[in-house]
Amino acid sequence: MLNIEGKKTSKKVKLNDAIFAVEPSDHAIYLDVKQYLANQRQGTHKTKERSEVKGSTRKLRKQKGTGAARVGDIKNPLFRGGGRIFGPEPRDYSFKLNKKAKANARKSALTYKVKDKQLTVVEDFQMKEPKTKSFTGYLGNLKVNEGSSLWVVAEKDNNLVLSSRNVQDAKVVLAKNLCTYDIMKYKNLVVSESSLAEIEKTLNK
Repeated sequence: MLNIEGKKTSKKVKLNDAIFAVEPSDHAIYLDVKQYLANQRQGTHKTKERSEVKGSTRKLRKQKGTGAARVGDIKNPLFRGGGRIFGPEPRDYSFKLNKKAKANARKSALTYKVKDKQLTVVEDFQMKEPKTKSFTGYLGNLKVNEGSSLWVVAEKDNNLVLSSRNVQDAKVVLAKNLCTYDIMKYKNLVVSESSLAEIEKTLNK
C-alpha cells in the first residue's frame, strides 16, 4: 500500500479474490454500460405529425381530372411545412438489469484493472483545503498523471472533490456509487484503504 506521497507503507492489503480476481464477463460489462448510457438519455425528442401541424384543412385541388397526383390539405407530409411521417415520439430508454449481472459486471471490470496493473490502493487521507495544485501533486506522486484517473473514497471529501474538479480526466466517487461505466472509462483506478471494505460490502449483498 502507498501513502498519498507515493511512498510504500508497512501496511499490506489482501484484495478479495471474489471481487478482484473473478473470471471476467465481457458481456456483463457490455450490458451494464449499455444500461447506464440508456438511463442517461432523456428521450424527449418529438416532431409534429400531420394532425399536430398548424394549417388549413381545405383540400388544395380536386381529386381527379388535373393530371397530377392526389393531394389533401396543406399539412400533407410531402409539402414543405407539412407534418412528419413516423417522426420520433417521447420515450423511456431505460431498461432493467438484475443485481447479479450488475455485480458481475463491476467485479469483471475491477478484475481487468488488477490484471492490467491499473489499480492503486492508497492509505486513507484527507485534504485540509481545496487546492488543485495539491491534487495534481498527488497524481504525480502515485504515477497516475498519464491518462485519466478515478478516485474511489469511502466518505465524501468536499475538498478533494473541489480540488479535482479543474483537473481534466479526473473524477472522485464514493465507493457505494462505483459503477462499471466509470471503472472502464478511466484508465487508472485509485482506491482508498477504507473504500475497499465498502466495495466488498456493496458487491457481496
